[in-house]
Amino acid sequence: MKHQQSSLYLDLKQYQLHLRRLMPIQHGIAPVLMLHGAIENGRIFYSHSGKGLGCYLADNGFVVYCADFAGRGASKPSASEGFSQSQQQMICHDIPALIEHIYQQHQQKVILIAHSWGGVVAAASLARAPQLAAKLAAKVCFGTKRVISVQSLERKLKINLLWNKIAPWLSQRYGYFPARKWRLGADDEPSPFVQDTVPWIQGGVFEDPDDKFDYAHGCKMVQWPPVWHFAAQNDHLLGHPRDVQAFIAETAPEARFTLLGKKTGYLHDYDHISMLTHPTAVNGHFSELRDWLFKLCQ
Repeated sequence: MKHQQSSLYLDLKQYQLHLRRLMPIQHGIAPVLMLHGAIENGRIFYSHSGKGLGCYLADNGFVVYCADFAGRGASKPSASEGFSQSQQQMICHDIPALIEHIYQQHQQKVILIAHSWGGVVAAASLARAPQLAAKLAAKVCFGTKRVISVQSLERKLKINLLWNKIAPWLSQRYGYFPARKWRLGADDEPSPFVQDTVPWIQGGVFEDPDDKFDYAHGCKMVQWPPVWHFAAQNDHLLGHPRDVQAFIAETAPEARFTLLGKKTGYLHDYDHISMLTHPTAVNGHFSELRDWLFKLCQ
C-alpha cells in the first residue's frame, strides 16, 4: 500500500461519525469523501489490506475519508445499541457536517463519491443546502437509483417482501433492522431510516416524508459540480441502468453516464457490488475515474 490508514471521529454531540482516513504517503492531491448505501458501511470502499476504490485513490495521491453513517460501521453508538435516526437527519445534518468538516480541514473542494442509496441522500442534502455544491469538486455515484422500477421475481422477493414488509416488521420487533443477524446485509439500519426509504423506492414523489420538502425542485436549483454516474451491466435490481438514468434525469441531467460491462469495453460484466470490489476494476473504470479526477484538480 502507498497509503496509511487511521480512524477519526466527527463529534455531533449525541453521536459520533466514524471516518476511515486513507492518507497517501506522498502529498495529497485533493480530499475525497465516500458515502455508502443502505445495509452496508464504509468498508464497501476499502479494506485493511489495501483493496477497494478508496485505497486505489489513496495510493494515487488522494486523501480519502470513508464515512460510516450514524448507527452503522464503527460510528457510535450503533443501531443495535438503540441508536435511532431518520433519513431526514442524515440529509439535513450528517452529510452537510461531513462535507463542511473535510472542506475546513483541507481548505479545498471535496470530491464526493457515493454507492447506491448514498448517492440519493447526498443529492437530497445538496437540494436542501445548495450552497454546499460550491464546496464540491465533483460528485460520483455507483449504482445510484431512487426508484426501483424493475418488475421481476427478484424484485418481488427482495423489495416487495423483504425490504417493504419484513424489514419494517423486524425493525418494530428489535427496535432496529438487524440485517447482519439475519444475513440480509453487511450492516444494520435504524428503524426510521428503513421506513423513510420505502415510499421513494416504490416510486413515490421525491419529497421528504416528514416536512414535505420538494427535493425534485431543490435539485433543479443546485449548481452541480461535474457529476459522473456508473451503472453495472449485471445490476438487475438495486441499481438497474434504466433506474440510474431516471435518477440522473430528476437530479443532474447533464451528468456523465457509463455502463460497466463487456459490451461497452470493460473487462467484466459488473454487478451492484462487484463494480467496487472486482479485481479488474483497477485496470478499467477505477483508472478512468482517477484520470478524470486528476484533470479536474489541475
